[in-house]
Amino acid sequence: MSRREITRADLLPMDEYEKVRDQRRSTITAMKRNRRISVGPDVTFYFENYDTMLHQIHEMLRIEKGGDAQIEDELAAYNPLIPDGGNLVATMMIEIDDPRRRERVLNELGGIEESIFLDIGGEKVRAVAEADVERTTETGKTSSIHFLKFPFPEALIGAFAQPGTRVVLGIDHPKYDHMAALPEAVRAALADDLR
Repeated sequence: MSRREITRADLLPMDEYEKVRDQRRSTITAMKRNRRISVGPDVTFYFENYDTMLHQIHEMLRIEKGGDAQIEDELAAYNPLIPDGGNLVATMMIEIDDPRRRERVLNELGGIEESIFLDIGGEKVRAVAEADVERTTETGKTSSIHFLKFPFPEALIGAFAQPGTRVVLGIDHPKYDHMAALPEAVRAALADDLR
């Protein structure tokens, strides 16, 4: 079973973190290979868990150098992105290198966060966007980053966990209609989040 919450006791002092940082980064990079899936040409989902969020908090503390005063803010920001056993959590990124094309596409994809789903053997689980910040403007422009939760009904947790279950991650936005089947290694890694 995956851990569900990061506490101060889980955090290393920065001098200790520096000593193990390269090894931890290598471990997280390898783990993330089975937690990432692209849907269509421009959108990538990064499925989060305790380990990815623990790494992120350490990196934020390292970069911002806010010390003890920064810790509570980081815990408050990243703990909600850890799956609770009944959901999956993903960071969705719209990744377009060309600035003009990126601006045009983001202006067309307002509300995309409401069009994300997982299809598990014909049953859909719709994503719910984190409500911390409005990610689509009144003019219809969306953010390039969204934080999503996929709340699972109990019956679908078992189905998702079954080896070989076909799981499709999809977006059915009128301007971005794409799907991708999860490779078995990804499905298996994410099934651990539902235990």
